[in-house]
Amino acid sequence: MQFSIKKFLPHLLVLIGFIILSLAYFNPVLSGKTIYQNDIVQFIGMSKQQSDFKAETGEETYWTNSAFGGMPTYQLGAKYPHSYIKKLDLTLRFLPRPADYLFLYLLSFYVLLLVLKVDFKLAALGAIAFGFSTYLIIILGVGHNSKAHAIAYMPLVLSGILLVFQKKYVGGFLVTAVAMGLELVANHFQMTYYLMFLVIVLGVVYSIDAFKKKMLPHYFKSVGILVGAVALSIALNATNILATSEYVKESKRSKSELTIKSDGSPKEVTPGLDRAYITQFSYGFWETFNLFIPRFMGGGNGEDIGKDSATYEAFRKLGATTTQAAQEVKRAPMYWGKQPIVEAPAYVGAVILFLFVFALFLVKGRLKWWLVGGTVLSLLLSYGKNLGFLTDFFIDYVPLYNKFRAVTSIQVILELCIPVLAVFGLVKLFNDFEKKEDKLKALKYSTIITGGLALVFLLFKSSIFDFVGVNDGFYRQNYGPDFVEALKIDRKALFTQDTLRTLVLVLLSAGAIFMYLRDKLKEKWVIAGFAVLILFDLVGVDRRYVNNDDFVSSLAMSKPFQANEVDKEILKDTSHFRVFDLVSGPSKPSYFHNSLNGYNAAELRRYSEVFEWYISRNNLNVLNMLNTKYIIAQDEQGNVFPYNNEDANGNAWFIESLEKVDSANEEIKLLDSLNNKKKAIYTSQKTIESIKPEYVVDSLASIKLLEVKPNYLKYQSNNSNDGFAVFSEIYYPKGWKTFINGKETSHMRVDYILRGMPIPAGKHTVEFKFDPDVVKKGSKIALASSILLGILLLGGLFYEYKKK
Repeated sequence: MQFSIKKFLPHLLVLIGFIILSLAYFNPVLSGKTIYQNDIVQFIGMSKQQSDFKAETGEETYWTNSAFGGMPTYQLGAKYPHSYIKKLDLTLRFLPRPADYLFLYLLSFYVLLLVLKVDFKLAALGAIAFGFSTYLIIILGVGHNSKAHAIAYMPLVLSGILLVFQKKYVGGFLVTAVAMGLELVANHFQMTYYLMFLVIVLGVVYSIDAFKKKMLPHYFKSVGILVGAVALSIALNATNILATSEYVKESKRSKSELTIKSDGSPKEVTPGLDRAYITQFSYGFWETFNLFIPRFMGGGNGEDIGKDSATYEAFRKLGATTTQAAQEVKRAPMYWGKQPIVEAPAYVGAVILFLFVFALFLVKGRLKWWLVGGTVLSLLLSYGKNLGFLTDFFIDYVPLYNKFRAVTSIQVILELCIPVLAVFGLVKLFNDFEKKEDKLKALKYSTIITGGLALVFLLFKSSIFDFVGVNDGFYRQNYGPDFVEALKIDRKALFTQDTLRTLVLVLLSAGAIFMYLRDKLKEKWVIAGFAVLILFDLVGVDRRYVNNDDFVSSLAMSKPFQANEVDKEILKDTSHFRVFDLVSGPSKPSYFHNSLNGYNAAELRRYSEVFEWYISRNNLNVLNMLNTKYIIAQDEQGNVFPYNNEDANGNAWFIESLEKVDSANEEIKLLDSLNNKKKAIYTSQKTIESIKPEYVVDSLASIKLLEVKPNYLKYQSNNSNDGFAVFSEIYYPKGWKTFINGKETSHMRVDYILRGMPIPAGKHTVEFKFDPDVVKKGSKIALASSILLGILLLGGLFYEYKKK
């Protein structure tokens, strides 16, 4: 027992150290503050209605009316029954946000290196290098929490896979199932998809190795075990996965039925996102060196360069006061790469990249090749349109690749692989079985390559680079050529400063290894030295972009929007209607109203198309059919006011005629001129047999909304004739169930995005209930699989106990 405690104690101390590091970096959380994350602010606006509903009723709603006219909440933080793997995730994330994600980075990577049989001290060092990688910190600063969440579990998934290949079949199966279950809980399928690429690279390398060693039976047995583990992890997340799969078919991530653009020109029809949209953020070839030199390309679009800068003087010459100029240079446009927006460089670290190159000369075998393979693949794919032949191939032929945007995000794979191999460089350095001559040769080559590269950039920067950014034409036109010259001077200064910084760090790293090889430094001091260098290197860059200034009071984040006089005036109207806000940000309207606005990368495709064609252009005909009662606008003096649209169609109305059109193209074009108060149009995709082309509507016919909840609508219909009613509600083919006098019936899509249904003559109660079968089905699968996992975990523990 004493031996077990002694054996576990170093790991416990490391975990405590990770907690301290996480809280130290995000220390304002200790005083109750919260980091201001713009994406989370937008999320809060979008999800306010569903969170209010949960607080009032204790029930979860899977539909919200507050954004984009109405949409499922599957991608807005919906909570599902029997998601016990989520409860485990919440247990692991016990620290205040965002320290919890940083702790997960560190913990997960530490486990991966332990599984790779790395000494705990080097494993902790590698975890620090991974956890403080600049991109991983930046995404916490801007609020890409689900992305950070998914990245954090990647090393843990790899740990389970490697355990299986190490013939630890039971433990490997269980770790893979749990880790992959946690990975899927994060609900960022783009990151999980990229992890799959790395696993494929690993699998290919291991298959070649197994073939050479005549171990193919073990290889295929391992693959079979891993397939079972992944299947179980999918079952644990069945509700989320099934709901997302159902939703994505209706979202703008799926193939459009339109073959024309809003201007009438032909549209490229793809089964996923538009090619230009996918590759809008593509890494430039020169930007590769951002991984090694943080502000190689100027850093981000808004760098704090201080009063000593040429840009500050340029603002002063343009007439800015000292205060105004000082404010401007806090967000100076230093980035001069080709991407439209860059918050900060994806800096891996000069020290870590030096060790990575050092390891390339010492590490042999399959470990090296799957790490190098993953690094190279992720780098090449991050170039996007700048390496068009490869990107086009993946978009056209690799399943699901066209469902995701921002191809630069795939660099998370190299940000994982590089620190692993770098640590193994140190493992080889401290390994007595390696020849000292080989270590010295590796040191010489790695120093020449990395230090030499930095030196070349320092000496020849003016002849190699022009320091001109894609937006400099705008600055030249609006601020003059002298201002652009000032930007170039400051960009060059940042380049020089950070390149010199990298060179010094490389030389210090090389010096530490040289001193060890000359028996001037002991191993423990080399490790301590590299810990200091890595923390100085990465934290120093991280703090430029995410620091204590980003924290605000918890109240400011929990209630990020304040109602203005216009919002207060609209809120006095207790009827059911929609608001179109032309003034505020994308999700503030959703915080207070049932809004046509919203903030989501996967809104319903048909609504997105109508928004592009009509709503964004203030087309009143379309706004009326969506029951847009208020339009928030600004007058010429800049005063915000609510325009009361008295022509809005209301919540539901009977029409006189129903016309079938041949295509989605024709249907969306007709929305402009359609008299939607009297006529509706539809295509033949899903119709009801009892519909007729003509209906009689007398002056007494009415349909009134009696009760409204996010997931429930109740109407009273009164009509002396059989009629067809159009509802100003967004059509979604799955989950909405319709009832007339308690008896289930059917409804259909009309006017491209609305709901319509025939209602017989007489007085009737009409109800819409959002009760998705996919949630019920998924919850049953999740419950059964959770029970199965519990049994397997107990069985695995008993097996290991008996084995020992």
